[in-house]
Amino acid sequence: MDTRTGSGTEAERACHDVLLAMAGRLPDRLLWRLRDWLSCGAHVALRTALPRALLRHRVGVTEDERARLSTAVLAWGGPARLVDAVLHVDAPPAPAVAFAEPGAGPGWDDTDLVLRAVAPVTEGVAAIRRAWRVGPAGGPPVRVVLVAAEGTGARDAALTGALQRALRARGEADPCVEVLGPSAAPTPYHRDALAAAEVLWRRDAGRVPSPTRAGVGASTGELVGHG
Repeated sequence: MDTRTGSGTEAERACHDVLLAMAGRLPDRLLWRLRDWLSCGAHVALRTALPRALLRHRVGVTEDERARLSTAVLAWGGPARLVDAVLHVDAPPAPAVAFAEPGAGPGWDDTDLVLRAVAPVTEGVAAIRRAWRVGPAGGPPVRVVLVAAEGTGARDAALTGALQRALRARGEADPCVEVLGPSAAPTPYHRDALAAAEVLWRRDAGRVPSPTRAGVGASTGELVGHG
């Protein structure tokens, strides 16, 4: 089964959507690895690794998420029984994590400036925001990068992988990159992250005010219409 549109496939987009929905539901380290595999076209590994990860961590999926999971797994020759075995939930759960209010986290740093610099020359990026997720048990805050993507969604998985690798090169062990296409429905996790996010760069806003180390000059707002 191969329903290619541009450089992507229906199965790849479905898998990206499932992995997007798993933010805050699967561990960060596992999630970035699964997303990296998708960006590299490791479909044979994903067709069993993704449903098994959901089973191992007892993560339930909605009917819409199950349908997307099935699209990817079956397209890549995976077993339907694994998809059927994944637990059910009626709606995506409320996030078990919290995000720092804008200006209350560490503020802008060199990695933010790198993302701000690469955004204008990265195909498919309409805006980049960054939120700080509160670390568990008093641990350090976690950077969550939120990307408004343009186009059909065919490149969302590749864009996720590229930005993850950029953050890994900057020393982030478990990069959290959320690429939301025009048709993506933000989960409760994404809505909370967006409400706490600061704008690093936005294509239609002209020049975003220069940041300071304390985060002064950053803008906040929902990721609606890439605005």
